[in-house]
Amino acid sequence: MTTLPTTDLLRERATAALARCGAEPVDDAAGLPGRTPLTGGVLFGVPATDPEGVGAAVGAAHAAFRDSWRDTPAPQRGELVRRLGELLRAHKSDLADLVTIEAGKIRSEALGEVQEMIDVCDFAVGLSRQLYGRTMPSERPGHRLMETWHPLGVVGVVTAFNFPVAVWSWNTAIALVCGDTVVWKPSEAAPMTALACHALLARAAADTGAPADVHRLVPGGRETGAALADDPRVALVSATGSVRMGREVAPRVAARFGRCLLELGGNNAAVVAPSADLDLATRGVVFGAAGTAGQRCTTQRRLIVHEDVADAFLDRVVAAYGRLAERIGDPFDDATLVGPLIGEGAYDAMRAALDRAAADGGTVLAGGARCLEKEAPDAYYVEPAVVRMPAQTDIVRDETFAPILYVLTYRDFDEAVALHNGVPQGLSGSVFTQDQREAERFLAADGADCGIANVNIGTSGAEIGGAFGGEKETGGGRESGSDAWRAYMRRATNTVNHSGELPLAQGVNFL
Repeated sequence: MTTLPTTDLLRERATAALARCGAEPVDDAAGLPGRTPLTGGVLFGVPATDPEGVGAAVGAAHAAFRDSWRDTPAPQRGELVRRLGELLRAHKSDLADLVTIEAGKIRSEALGEVQEMIDVCDFAVGLSRQLYGRTMPSERPGHRLMETWHPLGVVGVVTAFNFPVAVWSWNTAIALVCGDTVVWKPSEAAPMTALACHALLARAAADTGAPADVHRLVPGGRETGAALADDPRVALVSATGSVRMGREVAPRVAARFGRCLLELGGNNAAVVAPSADLDLATRGVVFGAAGTAGQRCTTQRRLIVHEDVADAFLDRVVAAYGRLAERIGDPFDDATLVGPLIGEGAYDAMRAALDRAAADGGTVLAGGARCLEKEAPDAYYVEPAVVRMPAQTDIVRDETFAPILYVLTYRDFDEAVALHNGVPQGLSGSVFTQDQREAERFLAADGADCGIANVNIGTSGAEIGGAFGGEKETGGGRESGSDAWRAYMRRATNTVNHSGELPLAQGVNFL
């Protein structure tokens, strides 16, 4: 464990990083508290946007879309994103500082999150020349049948604290090259990173001649998010957060026939088969379960291990967790592997979950204790926990956003798949096996029912080239790579008649 920085030192570091990014924090005592989970202290008060301000921001973004941005050639729109990527490279360390200060991520994970932003900008620039439609054969002679893709409009982006900048970039880089404008409501727990990103994008817009209102920022709470979801000028709401949040957002947007892209809960599992490379599986499971202090939507929350290797594998996992317990503390220290939980609510949820697991017959094999309470009484550092369960009870099926790994055992592979799929969420899953048949079964239609299914890697750590998202209560949305761009555009089917005749489809005769 390491010595923690003071709140004053973190305030100075955040102020310097914001200034280098071109953002000046306005200290508003009545605004959102820019709090750091490293100490629990408040660094700044960030002004919150009321519903009237949301309407003004949406109006400005809609005007920029209508008046110029949708008609700007896509490769030219890509130049804005190219410039943003250059600025992100120049300010990678500054943004990583803010991610660590505001979300509590260890240094390598914070740098990795900013690298993800850079990568998705590179992807989007290439995409700006690849927004392809199709030409299909027409059944009528002298006709051409095709589809074209057009910008959608204003995209409302709602992000969560655990990836305060990467998820914004997935949505924003793609939306901008598709010809949309963006209004961003960041998490109430991460307003400072949003100020920095907005400032960098504003600079990129000025440098490339893009409209200043191509991106607007609306920090705030539930009231702000509700105003964004309800505004009929917002064509698409892309929201990342809890299942509870999704259940509130989706009906509001659907009531006005808007579009939703939802990235919600995850309750992800890894299956460890008898043939698995146990050293490889240990590394994958420990990072998947304890990385970001268990606060990723792709965090591994369940371990489904074959009875024949369960004891040997759990010995390895428990030993690794023992080593983790010695490396909890200041996320700026390169030796640290586990930083803090986001706050008191997360800690209370973890303790309640461990109590419920014990009541269900669970046995804590490692971790679960609070750390550094004397050094930082208002911060919440915890030892990641491993809990062996007799069955997949209700608490195991729930998602607790904290580092708890529930262990279940299985006898045959069908049972493992059933356990894997026996939860309401469907984001990511993995299998560790050297049996090709098991690997293929896991990836088949009757295998893992999640949006991201992996073989011999963990549940966490997706690349930007693949579409990111899940099924069931995870929401069904897809962001980032592959053809996820289609969510940000509208499709038109076009028929061009160059025959001089007017044959009707399906052989219909009329007049």
